Amino acid sequence: MSLYKSLFKQTAIYGLATVIPRLISFLLNPLYVYYLTDMNKMGEVSVIFSYLVFFNVVLSYGMETAFFRFYNSEDKKEKVINTSMISLLTSTLLFFGISIFFKDDIANWSNKNVDYIFYTILILTLDALVIIPFSKLRAEGRPIKYAVIKIGNVVINLSLSIFFLVFLPKWAQNSSLLEGIYFENFQIGYIFVSNVIASLFTLLMLLPDYFKLKWQFDVVLWKKMMHYGFPILIAGIAFAINEHFDKILLEWMHVDLAHIGAYSACYKIGMFMVLFRTAYTLGIEPFFFSHAKNENAPQTYAEITKYFVIFGSFMSLGIIVFADVLKVFLVPREEYWIAMNIVPLIVIANFFLGIYTNLSVWYKLIDKTKIGAYISIVGALVTLLFNFVLIPYIGFMGSAIATIFAYGAMMLISYKLGQKSYPIPYDKKKIGFYLGLSVILSLFSFYIPILRETYVFGIASLLIFVYFVYRNEQDLFSKFLNRK
Repeated sequence: MSLYKSLFKQTAIYGLATVIPRLISFLLNPLYVYYLTDMNKMGEVSVIFSYLVFFNVVLSYGMETAFFRFYNSEDKKEKVINTSMISLLTSTLLFFGISIFFKDDIANWSNKNVDYIFYTILILTLDALVIIPFSKLRAEGRPIKYAVIKIGNVVINLSLSIFFLVFLPKWAQNSSLLEGIYFENFQIGYIFVSNVIASLFTLLMLLPDYFKLKWQFDVVLWKKMMHYGFPILIAGIAFAINEHFDKILLEWMHVDLAHIGAYSACYKIGMFMVLFRTAYTLGIEPFFFSHAKNENAPQTYAEITKYFVIFGSFMSLGIIVFADVLKVFLVPREEYWIAMNIVPLIVIANFFLGIYTNLSVWYKLIDKTKIGAYISIVGALVTLLFNFVLIPYIGFMGSAIATIFAYGAMMLISYKLGQKSYPIPYDKKKIGFYLGLSVILSLFSFYIPILRETYVFGIASLLIFVYFVYRNEQDLFSKFLNRK
């Protein structure tokens, strides 16, 4: 019993360490929108952040997952720690040296301010250096320190962003000391400086691991880890393409930076479904594995998926119905609202990704995780194809449509393959009904102006959805009502 209590405690803390930073980061969106009055600046920040995500994946090259795999299978765990840390330290410093040397060329190629390129290189370097120390904390069962550092990073970033963007311009007028660090029209620079300092804090907290490092590099083990990590790298790149490459493609295809800024700001409203999906995944994956040997496991998975679709459908419908309320808080400048039409598509797309997460249990249970990488690659190809085809005609709406097609394709492919390898008796009729009803009501309530303006149809849609759930799931409601 103590083992399960410990497992639950660690899972809860790691969950908080993942969800709380995402919640805090939501506050950055209205901050950036409000103080980056020029949408071109918001677009530039969004594009650079997308590059950050992409290169974070490349610089880790699957070593984090490889570390866990070999840390748990090798007798000499210290050898795994030393080899993985030396590998990432060497590759990161090599990246830093080459990037700094060519930073002017990178700035010219990307048409970005060289200072922003410098800050980006610093953030990537600092973040790469803490990958294994963070993994070591998890492997050694030290979730509290892990959570404190993760949450501390985001709190520092948010606090500094507020200081630089909100207070510094006012206080610098009356302080000669602060006047020395205040530069007019340097809002983007301050955003990156805040990120650099937050990443530096994280490295300083984990720096003792480098002082304890023994310079013993096992070439044979390293080759095994690289071989194991390569598919993870490919899957990570595919995931980065699905999640963030749209902003980069929009810039490559000469969409105005102002429109990219508006697109990125409104995209955040759709990210409420990401929070829901993340919190759910952290809690449900351990349950899936712990029940894998039960006789009625497939039936249990089917029920859980149905209830996920019910709750997720209601939540996505609610977000879309009240999107115009949410935009006042999350996107507090009207000029950014030109991209609000993407919100229903992004919400539904992320809901599809949540359903895919449920459906993906089958290849995890039969130890064929490579299939997940293949499905992600298919999603990435769909993303690229639809972006290239649609962006020239409909701009950022093309990227939103590409996202929904990509995640929809991943969901359907996982379902089809899963039913062949690990059949689960999903209630297709009810799941399809709830999903279809939610999508239809969402699209009607948002895209028909007269229905969107009054909220009467939107609220009625939520009540209609609840009615059908109550009518079809009376057994479930009876169980809850009869519980003592």
